[in-house]
Amino acid sequence: MSGAALGLEIVFVFFLALFLLHRYGDFKKQHRLVIVGTLLAWYLCFLIVFILPLDVSTTIYNRCKHAAANSSPPESSNITGLYATATPVPSQHPCFKPWSYIPDGIMPIFWRVVYWTSQFLTWILLPFMQSYARSGGFSITGKIKTALIENAIYYGTYLLIFGAFLIYVAVNPHLHLEWNQLQTIGIAAANTWGLFLLVLLLGYGLVEIPRSYWNGAKKGYLLMKTYFKAAKLMTEKADAEETLEDVMEEVRKVNESIKYNHPLRKCVDTILKKCPVEYQEKMGRNMDDYEDFDEKRNAYPSEKSLVKLHKQVIYSVQRHRRTQVQWQILLEQAFYLEDVAKNETSGTCQFVHTFQSPEPENRFIQYFYNPTIEWYWECLLRPWFYRILAVVLSIFSVIVVWSECTFFSTTPVLSLFAVFIQLAEKTYNYIYIEIACFLSIFFLSICVYSTVFRIRVFNYYYLASHHQTDAYSLLFSGMLFCRLTPPLCLNFLGLTHMDSSISHQNTQPTAYTSIMGSMKVLSFIADGFYIYYPMLVVILCIATYFSLGTRCLNLLGFQQFMGDNDMTSDLVDEGKELIRREKRKRQRQEEGENRRREWKERYGHSREDSTRNRNVHIDPKESNFSDISTNRSSKYTRSNNRNERDRIELLQDAEPLDFNAETFTDDPLESESGRYQPGGRYLSMSRSRIFDDV
Repeated sequence: MSGAALGLEIVFVFFLALFLLHRYGDFKKQHRLVIVGTLLAWYLCFLIVFILPLDVSTTIYNRCKHAAANSSPPESSNITGLYATATPVPSQHPCFKPWSYIPDGIMPIFWRVVYWTSQFLTWILLPFMQSYARSGGFSITGKIKTALIENAIYYGTYLLIFGAFLIYVAVNPHLHLEWNQLQTIGIAAANTWGLFLLVLLLGYGLVEIPRSYWNGAKKGYLLMKTYFKAAKLMTEKADAEETLEDVMEEVRKVNESIKYNHPLRKCVDTILKKCPVEYQEKMGRNMDDYEDFDEKRNAYPSEKSLVKLHKQVIYSVQRHRRTQVQWQILLEQAFYLEDVAKNETSGTCQFVHTFQSPEPENRFIQYFYNPTIEWYWECLLRPWFYRILAVVLSIFSVIVVWSECTFFSTTPVLSLFAVFIQLAEKTYNYIYIEIACFLSIFFLSICVYSTVFRIRVFNYYYLASHHQTDAYSLLFSGMLFCRLTPPLCLNFLGLTHMDSSISHQNTQPTAYTSIMGSMKVLSFIADGFYIYYPMLVVILCIATYFSLGTRCLNLLGFQQFMGDNDMTSDLVDEGKELIRREKRKRQRQEEGENRRREWKERYGHSREDSTRNRNVHIDPKESNFSDISTNRSSKYTRSNNRNERDRIELLQDAEPLDFNAETFTDDPLESESGRYQPGGRYLSMSRSRIFDDV
C-alpha cells in the first residue's frame, strides 16, 4: 500500500474539482484556457487539503522511527539520529508503518511542485488570463496588449511590497541575503496576504454555516427567504433585460452604419455572433450589403469604440442569460417549498407535487424515494437532521475559535486540536490521526471556501451554479483559492502543534512546513502576526452572530434578508405575489395542454375512422373523374407556378433593391399574382382595379 493512498486521493480530488467546475462553469461556451486554468487552480488547492493528513501521519511515523533509533541499546549507540532530543518511544508501542505511508523523498518534491505551481497561477497567469478574458479586443494581439496594460499596476504594487521586504533584510546587519532567505521572504509575503483574508472569511463561515442549517429547520424560513430572493432577482432580471436592449440598440446602429466593404466590418460581424439569435435575425433582416460605405458621409465608429461595445455585449448577454436561468431555478425551488408547506398539514403521508418535474426521474430514485419516503423526509426527518447537524457544526466552530486563541500555548497545551493529535500520537493510531486531521482541515476549508462561493462583489464577481458563472469570476475564484490554501494549511499545522515554530520543539517537521523555510528571517511576522492576528476571529464571529455586516449593508441601501426589517417584509410580499403570478401562469399552461390532449384522445380516433369510411364509400366513377381533373389542374398549376418563379427570380437578379416597405415579406413567393413596383415591393392587386387587364 506504499504510495497507493496518495495515488487514489490524487485521482479522487481531480474528479471532485472537475465536478464542481462543471456545476459552475460551461465547458461548451467558455474558452478552453479558462477551463483548464480554473480546473488546475481548484485541483491543486483541493489536493493540498486532502494530502496534508497523509503528510502528518507519515511525519509521526518518522518521528517514532528516529526516536526508536536514538533510544537503542548501548552497543548500537553509535547510530545518532537527526533529532536526538525527541521523546523516547515506549516499548509497549512499537513503530509500524501506517497503511498510507509515503516513502521518503516523495512528499518534499510533491509539495514543492504543487506549491510553486499554485503560486505561479495566482500571481502571474490567472490575473493575466482574467484581463484577457474580460477584454473586448478582436484579435489575440489586442487582447494581450490590453491584459498587459491592466496588470501593469497590479504587478507593480506587489513588486513594491517585495522590494520593501528586501530593503528590511538588507538593512538588518544580522541577516545576509541568500537565495533561501529570498525564497522565504516571498513565501512570507504571500502567506501574510492570504492569512489576512483567511481570518475574515473564516470568522464569517464559522457562524453562518451552523446558523444556516439551524434556520433551515424552521418552518417557513426558507420559503420567506425564497420570496425575498425572488423580489430581488426580478429587479435584477428587469435591469439585465433593459441593459441588453440598450446594448442591442447600439449594435443595430453600428450594424446599419458600417457596410459590407468597410474595414471594420469583420469586427461588427464578431460582435453580431455574440448577440442572441433573435437579435441576429432582426438585424440581418434589414441589412443592405450592396451599399458602399463611401457613398454617404457618415461618422463611423472607431475601433476603440467597437472594442468597448464588444465588451459590453459579452457582459450584457452573459448577465441576461444568467438571470433567466436563475429565475427558472428559483421558481422551481419556490414551488417545491410551497408544496412542502402544504404537505406538512396533510394526513395522507404522501407527498403531492403541484407540478410534475419536466425531466423524467430515474427508476431507481422513483423506487427508493417514493412519495411516502419523500413525505417523511421533507416533513419530519429533515428539520431534525438539520438541527442535529447545526449543533455538531456549532461545536466544531467553538473548538476552532478556542484553538485559534490558545494554539501558541505549549505548556500546558490548550489547543484542542493539538490535544487530540498528541493523544493519538502516543498510541500511534494512524487511522485516527488521519481521520481527525482530515475532519479538522476539511471543516476549516468548508468555512473558508463556502464563503468564497457565497460572496458577491456587485456584478463583477459572482459564482452562479447551473453553468452560469462567467470566465472572470471563475478565474478570480481560482486566484482566491491558491492564495488562501497555503496559509490555511499552515494555520492548521499550528493548531495541531505540528509546526516546530509554534511548538518550539526540536522535532522533525512535516514535509509541507519544510518547503516553507524558516520564518526566523522575519521574526516580527513569525512571532507576532502569525500568532496574534488569528485571535481576531473572535471579534469577527461576534460581529457575524449579531449580523453587523448585514445591518451595515441595509443602511447603505443594499437590501439584505432580515426578519425584523420593514424593507424585508415589503420585498417578501412582493416576491410572494410574483411567485403566485408565475404559478397561475404555469397552471393555465398545463390546463390548456391537458385539454388539448383530452380532445385529441377523445375525438382524434373518431375523426380518423369517419375519414376512412368516407373514402371507402366514394363512387369509383367519381373518384376516377376527380383524379383526372386533379391531374389536369395540377399540370397547369405547376406550369403556372414555374413561370411565376422564373419571373420572380429574374426580378431578384436584376438590380439591388431598397426594401423599406412595411408590408415586405421575406419570401417573395408569398405574394400571389403580384405586380412589381418601382420601390421594390410586390403588392397584390387592389379591388378597384381587378378588371383592368380584361
